[in-house]
Amino acid sequence: MGSGSCARALRRRLILLVLAAGMSLPPSAWAELVPGSLPVHWSEGAPDCAKDSAPPVDVHPYNARTFVLRESLCRTFEAPFMYLLFGATKALLIDSGDIADPNVVPLADIVIRLLPRDRAAWLPLLVVHTHRHFDHRAGDEQFARLAHVQVVGFDLDSVRRFYGFRDWPNDLAELDLGNRTIDVIPSPGHNETEVSFYDRNTGLLFSGDFLMPARLLVDDAGAYLASAERIAAFVRERPVSFVLGGHIEKNSAGETFSWQSSYHPNEHVLELTKDDVLALPAAARRFNGFYTEREQFLLENPMRIAVAVAALLGAFLAAVVWAAVRQVRRRVHARRLRAGITG
Repeated sequence: MGSGSCARALRRRLILLVLAAGMSLPPSAWAELVPGSLPVHWSEGAPDCAKDSAPPVDVHPYNARTFVLRESLCRTFEAPFMYLLFGATKALLIDSGDIADPNVVPLADIVIRLLPRDRAAWLPLLVVHTHRHFDHRAGDEQFARLAHVQVVGFDLDSVRRFYGFRDWPNDLAELDLGNRTIDVIPSPGHNETEVSFYDRNTGLLFSGDFLMPARLLVDDAGAYLASAERIAAFVRERPVSFVLGGHIEKNSAGETFSWQSSYHPNEHVLELTKDDVLALPAAARRFNGFYTEREQFLLENPMRIAVAVAALLGAFLAAVVWAAVRQVRRRVHARRLRAGITG
């Protein structure tokens, strides 16, 4: 082979190596992330909701094409967060909240007003869910009959079919919003239908109830650990601006508010970090199946705790009844002895 041929072969080899290296980069490394901002605090609700004047939904523009919405604590103690993203050809609403009645929370009206319009029509909207629990899908019926809106089913079969998962929960899926790609990552453990969403445009990871500044309710400990490891592996080589979950249940000191509280003074910020994602697998490995509080994570299985409490109460009541029966028998025996009756 001549020197010219060798040079051309070397160039081709270098080009292939460069392409291979480029293809190995995560998708978000090809472009700078679009920045945004989050509020220091959200509406904190009220000790007496009859005196609360906050709007039914807090709406915060993270940037011009990304909105964070939160239902008021005085409309629902769940106060779930929802996320509205605009692409070039489609909009995406992640979760539809805890309130079905538009007279209480007019979510659909608020979302439609935010959508970009092309003449008389708004941008087509896709409504998806992080998981099937009612507080993340109650608002679906407000969107069900609207034009240019598709509401994705919340059962596992619908989730797998819509995203095209072939090996749930081990593979990944994508949503194309038009110049904006969203990665869909299975994350069951809190619920079997749970998915998390990663926005390559902003570097935001939408984690639903899987990871948030709140009680992490674990239904399936094995699935939860596998999901924690899966998402940690996904984000390890990708930039993460913020991790945005479904609820806030802690104050700034990391203490949980009382269950069903409609008042969250000095509330923890919504956003978590990439470091929190990377630290979660270790905490999940140490979960005892009932209740574990380790560093910033509080993991619990309410059903197991309820069963254990019920079993303890049952054992206590059985012991009380048995003690009462023995006491009665002793008294009867004592009376018989006093009366001179034997046997």
